[in-house]
Amino acid sequence: MPYTDPQLVHTLQVILEFLGTFAFAISGIRHAAQKHFDWFGGYVCGFAVAIGGGTIRDTMLGVRPFWMTDIMYVLCTALALLLVILSRKWIRRLRNAWFVFDTLGLALFTIAGIQKTIALGHPFWVAVIMGCITGVAGGVIRDVLLNNVPVIFHKEIYAMASVAGGLLYWVLLALGLPLPLTVVVTFLTICIIRFIAVGYHISLPTLHGENEKKREKRH
Repeated sequence: MPYTDPQLVHTLQVILEFLGTFAFAISGIRHAAQKHFDWFGGYVCGFAVAIGGGTIRDTMLGVRPFWMTDIMYVLCTALALLLVILSRKWIRRLRNAWFVFDTLGLALFTIAGIQKTIALGHPFWVAVIMGCITGVAGGVIRDVLLNNVPVIFHKEIYAMASVAGGLLYWVLLALGLPLPLTVVVTFLTICIIRFIAVGYHISLPTLHGENEKKREKRH
């Protein structure tokens, strides 16, 4: 299975992690703003969302967390905070702006997680799992910090979009597609799945407890 030039992989990795950090940071800061956090609280929330999934991934893979190798990610979150502060009136008009940034971050970090896992020599099924963790764990951390039920545990198609993207990435590389094209197609696929799922209210079936079953029988 061709994984192409290591330098190209590294360059794409840096670009994906930077863009993903920026997108997730904006998503986290916007959620914090809805809870009326102060600027510092917004930065902490944005940074936790941006680096959370990648930190868990790198810890599980036994390498130094990506954000500890370059101050760029710390500054990237600060830039995201500044952007939200300066354009808060404009962003406020876009009610679903946080959703767009969250989706972009999910797609970018899913791909980044897959690439890094493969580069470290792990099998592809591990890469798909690590891609999902990289993409969704930050959102779980955000929701916990904001005292919300994590979005991956209810309603929207979220983690499954990441898994689907990971499997598609695997198939495209197996077919011999160039890495840049594989990245673009996977990115668009994850975003489209999320947009369609939310736009048409598509979700996975929910679990029902024993008490709910008893109530249904009575009726």
